[in-house]
Amino acid sequence: MRPWQTLALRLAREPAVLVRVDEVQGSGPREVGAWMAVTASDAVGTIGGGQLEFDAMARARAALAAGRVLDPRQRFALGPSLGQCCGGVVWLSFDWLDATAIAGLADRLGDQRDWRRVALFGGGHVGRAIVDLLGRLPARVHWIDSRDGMFPEPLPDNVRAEQSEPVQGAVMTLAPGSHVLIMSFSHAEDLDVLAACLKRQREARDLPYIGLIGSKSKWATFRHRLEARGFSADELAHVTCPIGVPGIPGKQPEMVALAVVAQVMQEVASPR
Repeated sequence: MRPWQTLALRLAREPAVLVRVDEVQGSGPREVGAWMAVTASDAVGTIGGGQLEFDAMARARAALAAGRVLDPRQRFALGPSLGQCCGGVVWLSFDWLDATAIAGLADRLGDQRDWRRVALFGGGHVGRAIVDLLGRLPARVHWIDSRDGMFPEPLPDNVRAEQSEPVQGAVMTLAPGSHVLIMSFSHAEDLDVLAACLKRQREARDLPYIGLIGSKSKWATFRHRLEARGFSADELAHVTCPIGVPGIPGKQPEMVALAVVAQVMQEVASPR
């Protein structure tokens, strides 16, 4: 369940004050748009923790006790007075929420325009571990496998599963801007998916990251086969293999997934 959905359930029972990061100058604990909703006894979401969040929660609860928001935009200097050394200045907005706001929460707080788009080919152990991680992150995941019955139920709200045979046929349906992860059950499928991605990249240039799971020797073999299919050195340089940020030890699916998801998030922040 996404945070805004949890908030909707709370608002059906009691009002809340929405605290949102409205502006940041210098360093701050969270980015503009980060939010938390404060009720009389609880909170959903976070604006970064620490004294800033503690003070914001106190002011939100004062508004709840008063029955209205008295000061809708407030300034916080992250210096000695707050015991935080970020050194920046944060402006927080405070808005009253009650049951009448439930209908608009998805548009207000569930905005997915800046979410990471990930296309994952492969429903094996590593693929499942990756989906477990991405299901908790701001991502939209298109999960594809050629085999029937490979996807667990229920899936996270931000994951869409597709059984595609042949599996490379799904490449042309990927959303523009997708970051592609290739880890099917066979090297033959991996090669076909990779070739389809490179062909699409040649024509549309809309796949900012193409990652292939495997060793350096696997990539050397694939490189020769892809060269035989007519792909140039510049085109092949767009492929990341092996995938995953370095320095994370272990080959357990969860450890591999951690390294891969971290790399995808880096690539989204700084696309090629």
